[in-house]
Amino acid sequence: MLLKEGKISSGELALKLQMTPQALSYHLTKLKKAELIYETRYKNFIYYELNLSILDEVLIWIDKIRR
Repeated sequence: MLLKEGKISSGELALKLQMTPQALSYHLTKLKKAELIYETRYKNFIYYELNLSILDEVLIWIDKIRR
């Protein structure tokens, strides 16, 4: 998973995933609305990063279901 290594720019993410910027934007918007990722703006760049607190909650929830 690309985002597990930390922040990544949208351009770099599009290149690594071989996606068009439009397709990537669509999916990033969905992930942001679900609060699974968040963005940081620096100058003309937008960087994305996993929201680890939400993912921890999901893992705890899954663990409870499995018991």
